Amino acid sequence: MKHLIIIAALMVSALMPAQTNYEKGMQKAFQLWGNNQPTEAANLFERIAKAEPDNWLPLYYAAQINIVKSFGEKDEEKLSAQLKKAQNLINDATAISKDNAEILVLQALLHTAWVAYDGATYGMTLSGKVVELYTKAAQIAPKNPRVVFSKAEWDMGGARYFGQDTTPFCKDIERSIQLFANFKPETPFHPNWGKSRAEQVLKSCKE
Repeated sequence: MKHLIIIAALMVSALMPAQTNYEKGMQKAFQLWGNNQPTEAANLFERIAKAEPDNWLPLYYAAQINIVKSFGEKDEEKLSAQLKKAQNLINDATAISKDNAEILVLQALLHTAWVAYDGATYGMTLSGKVVELYTKAAQIAPKNPRVVFSKAEWDMGGARYFGQDTTPFCKDIERSIQLFANFKPETPFHPNWGKSRAEQVLKSCKE
């Protein structure tokens, strides 16, 4: 039986189309990121982006890594360098794919990283921009789970900052989880993150 399974697996792999360099590169970059090598992953995504000038996805992920690394960063010089790099990557991705809800969410998260670093300095100038980005993203893709969840988490953060009740936004977190359950990315490399984070936030809602 074991041999039959192996033979069947080999037959399936033989029937599958040969992987392109793009697919191999993207898988390798995700593997590096998963192995806690974000810098190496971001560099590889950037190299893929140069080889795929009409594809916004590698730019998106290179930007996302720089943004994620910025949360909790205490060194303003390092933070500024990372977010400036991320902004340039987002600009390039937007030039390829305009009015893209996924990219709008990423732009909102970049602004959020600045607000998280210093709310007193950046909150007044960037909060309105974040709200505008989520509003636009919701108009483009109202059933995108990352749009619904990210906006709800932003709203909860604002309520917490001003000492207000965060409970009203828990229903939006619940709705995002329902959307995550039914969401199917366009390709294996399209954004599909956020579900586990949404479940964590919902758990805190019920505590």
